[in-house]
Amino acid sequence: MRHLGLKARMAIVGSILFAFYAVAAVVVMGVFGWPLPLVLAGSVAFVGVQYKIGKWMALRSVGAEDLSEDRYPEIHRRVESLSESMGIDKPRLMIARMGVPNAFAIGRKGAGTVVVSEELLSRLDADEVEGVLAHELAHIRNRDVVMMVLGQGVASIVAIVAQWVVLLTGDNDIADFFLAIVVGQITQLLVMLFVFAISRYREYVADGDAADAIGGGEPLARALEKISRGNERSQDSAVDSQVNALCIFGEERGLARLFATHPPMEKRIERLRN
Repeated sequence: MRHLGLKARMAIVGSILFAFYAVAAVVVMGVFGWPLPLVLAGSVAFVGVQYKIGKWMALRSVGAEDLSEDRYPEIHRRVESLSESMGIDKPRLMIARMGVPNAFAIGRKGAGTVVVSEELLSRLDADEVEGVLAHELAHIRNRDVVMMVLGQGVASIVAIVAQWVVLLTGDNDIADFFLAIVVGQITQLLVMLFVFAISRYREYVADGDAADAIGGGEPLARALEKISRGNERSQDSAVDSQVNALCIFGEERGLARLFATHPPMEKRIERLRN
């Protein structure tokens, strides 16, 4: 079975997220007196709307525009070929000025979008760009982008419920207001820790899939080296924290690695070359 490790991790994290969601649902029914059908319908609608809005906001935050097929015919041709070999529909291709060389994918099989930065296309060679595109297509094929978005949705639901519990059980003063904000942030971070673990592993899987798709890991390894150097030198990144979690580059150092969405770049490059 392809990517049994990733699927097993997604199943485990999915179960944990469902447990968080179930606790939040029970609390809502107990504290607010909502019937179960209303809780289920409301939460499904919330996650669905968040998924749609999150996708739109990710594109809007970087000012993404459609990648012209007239101007970039070779990229469209390579993505079409890669998509066919990977068994997915060709995604929508977009370009943005991010201030740094980067790329990300959103959506699912049959409704995916890949965004590349102008800086990436100007700095990378053709085979390196192909490696990056194959990496993003792998995310769409593996459905791990959907898991990331669903995880963020459940985390938001749990955080909102925790905030309202604090507000309704307190004295409704300014201290309770700030306490609710802190509790909500901590609760959301706790849920997202499990999503972060999947996020780091999915990058290794997408790297491996890309290497298989283009016939070797060296082009993507070189691309990651150039992307890393480009991000380290630039202070003008236009990528916000939520979109950063979806990007091919998003390395953190020191204690921040506990909450990192990406594994260390040097380990990814080493794996690709081995």
